[in-house]
Amino acid sequence: MTADRPFSVTSDADPATDVTEIAIGDPDDARVAAYRRLNEPAHRREVERDGLFVAEGPTSVERLLASDHHVRSVLVSTTKIDRARPLLADHPDVDLLVAPPEVLDAIVGFHLQRGMVAVAERRPLATVDELIESADRIVVLEGLNDPENLGAIARTARALGVDRLLLDPRTLDPYYRRAVRVSMGEILHCRVARATRWPDDLDRLHAAGFDTWALTPAATADDLFDLAVPARLALVLGAEGPGLTAATLERATRRVRIPITPGVDSLNVGAAAAVALAVTRRVDRHLP
Repeated sequence: MTADRPFSVTSDADPATDVTEIAIGDPDDARVAAYRRLNEPAHRREVERDGLFVAEGPTSVERLLASDHHVRSVLVSTTKIDRARPLLADHPDVDLLVAPPEVLDAIVGFHLQRGMVAVAERRPLATVDELIESADRIVVLEGLNDPENLGAIARTARALGVDRLLLDPRTLDPYYRRAVRVSMGEILHCRVARATRWPDDLDRLHAAGFDTWALTPAATADDLFDLAVPARLALVLGAEGPGLTAATLERATRRVRIPITPGVDSLNVGAAAAVALAVTRRVDRHLP
């Protein structure tokens, strides 16, 4: 195993910043224990019970470092070190672990094409009341079990000015590795709450002055493009295939459809979220 060695980092913020590079030459090095076997869900659940999660890829790691999560370390391939050094310039408390590509792949259990991954501590989820506070837009998700859909929705929501997600009890973990990666790290900048009484917690939104619009392809639903947008709005979306449950559709204040070409079954939930978020951001959004 090679020894640790310091090196200088030049950055706009502080040209004199020093970052310590920790060279990793052995996949069994104890310092990379939290990165092992990223492709084995059962093993990852054991690691996550310690309150940790993983961000994969340079963009996700950059967004992680810009968030208020406590980052423990960044593991990077020697081929990506020039990208990693500037990111760590303002984070002297974060360990920078550097490994050759073959060692990195042996640690994580697959070919890590993006060559960079980080481990950080989970932030406690918000309560429903904390999520509602000072918000005028919330995305509510029921039964989502595809991390790519969750990640895509979080990324789109952030891009369109919405940073609050309410998840029902069945929706997957917002810190799931692929969800974080697909969101390009943007889910780490969202305030996320987990409903504990579902769908009863929708009534807490109603009590706070929110309208809840349940997205459905049903022909009897209101056309999204025809509606005035209320000041406080929660968009409610369901999983691919089954969509929203009857109980949730019943509890929402309005059922809303996106008009699509006849004969097409429906939109992917990520695409539906993007359309709905874009439409409800229009200039007349604060009409009563």
